[in-house]
Amino acid sequence: MNATAPEALERDVMEYDIAIIGGGPAGLACAIRLKQLQPDLNVCLLEKGAAVGAHALSGAVIEPGPLDALVPQWRQSPPSICVAATHDEMHLLTRTAKFRLPLPPQLHNRGNFIVSLGLLAAWLAQQAEALGVDVFPGFAAAEPVLGSDGSVRGVRLGDAGLDKAGKPGPNFTPGAEIHARTTVVAEGARGSLAKQLIRRFELDAGRDPQTYGLGLKELWQLPEGRVQPGLIQHTLGWPLDSRTYGGSFIYHLDHDRVYVGFVVGLDYRDPRFSPFEAFQQFKHHPAVRPLLEGGEILAAGARAIAAGGWQCLPRLEMPGALLIGDAAGGVNVPKIKGVHQAIRSGMLAAEHLAETGSPAGFDARWRASAGGRELRAVRNFKPGFNRGLWLGMANAALEVLTRGHTPWTLRHRQADHERLRHIEDYRSPQRHWVQRRLPPNDRLASVFFAATSHEESQPAHLHVRDTSICTDRCAREFANPCQRFCPANVYEIVEESGGRRLQINAANCVHCKACDIKDPYGIIDWTPPEGGSGPNYQSL
Repeated sequence: MNATAPEALERDVMEYDIAIIGGGPAGLACAIRLKQLQPDLNVCLLEKGAAVGAHALSGAVIEPGPLDALVPQWRQSPPSICVAATHDEMHLLTRTAKFRLPLPPQLHNRGNFIVSLGLLAAWLAQQAEALGVDVFPGFAAAEPVLGSDGSVRGVRLGDAGLDKAGKPGPNFTPGAEIHARTTVVAEGARGSLAKQLIRRFELDAGRDPQTYGLGLKELWQLPEGRVQPGLIQHTLGWPLDSRTYGGSFIYHLDHDRVYVGFVVGLDYRDPRFSPFEAFQQFKHHPAVRPLLEGGEILAAGARAIAAGGWQCLPRLEMPGALLIGDAAGGVNVPKIKGVHQAIRSGMLAAEHLAETGSPAGFDARWRASAGGRELRAVRNFKPGFNRGLWLGMANAALEVLTRGHTPWTLRHRQADHERLRHIEDYRSPQRHWVQRRLPPNDRLASVFFAATSHEESQPAHLHVRDTSICTDRCAREFANPCQRFCPANVYEIVEESGGRRLQINAANCVHCKACDIKDPYGIIDWTPPEGGSGPNYQSL
């Protein structure tokens, strides 16, 4: 078959009233609420993962209020990983010790639940299907479809059967188009469709640049007697220096299991820093290693988190489409929670569309809602850490005392990739990292626990616009930080007889989006691979 320009292909078209892109809590909440309000609406939900929940990753401790409002009966048959929170701990770590800190009021979790977001998403998908929503896992939206008036008309699904050069192979199938009166984009943080729409409609005009965190998470099976079900532990400090934002979590489950995780702000400046290595070092701290020794990892993953808050929210509406959930950036950073916000925004979007039939007015409605007010009240928390840990903690205390009523709004002045310093201008701190003895042994082993799968024959979904920058300028200025910020060993600089080249191990990709965010030149674009490819996070 000869290569044909995608726009010239004849494509199947499916018509819906509402098309929802993304099978996370925001998209599913929107779908369920739409059918509750207007059962006759024709609603579809597309999910790029092989199953709903396969790409859903979060801590996740959830506030149950919005879920109670959406599906009141959920507690009668909850997902298989769902443990009531019992008590909380917060510690500051040094290299060899830990110090108990007073618990910030927003981190009191009594009444909340530790869940697997992947299993919760799968459970919500069942509720949506029971109401008549057409749920299509394994279908990735490649780009928006625009009408003659420039409004969003729907999405085009990715083509299947392309070879590594991106040309049609013998089993080529052009992706269909989904047309809808309104398209609801609920892809999660740094979604490729949202990125295109934000740029096209200038939805971020006048907003601060979004800032992200990279969350790494593992599920461990431990020897009997170590786990305290419902215990929630957080730390800050070591192995991060005071200029790098982040911290850890350990959530105690049932059946001698724990979630262990680490979040690093992708606004870090050190070009030599490796978030994956920091996470592994955290597990070797004297206060953590005895918990994990003798246990085994069952699953692992990584995911970007939109952490900028109120001042980074783009406009949420455009002609023919809405942004909801973490596609816009609804995480409450001081609470370390976003699932309740995602469900809130999905429900509100559904109510708005049911009442008005149009995206117009949703942005103002969300900002005035309980979810928007919650974000505004904590708007100064994350930017308060831009000058380091200690000033950030002092600012956080002030914001708690004033309940977010300080008469100013702190700013995010730079995008994350702009904050990385040149290798010769930055003196990296001595981290005193120790030899690692706990699994995984390396990043490739971690990829195994993510159960990631991509067809080797499909074209790489990671696009680098100019690889000569990687082998020359980036090597000189930043020592190729892609080899460190990627937790899956996707990017390698390979020495050959003819010189150096960038090797992209796209099959390793765990869809965290760190490369799309942190590449110092902004030349890496993460795009969806063929539908159904990627990790399987359903137990995380």
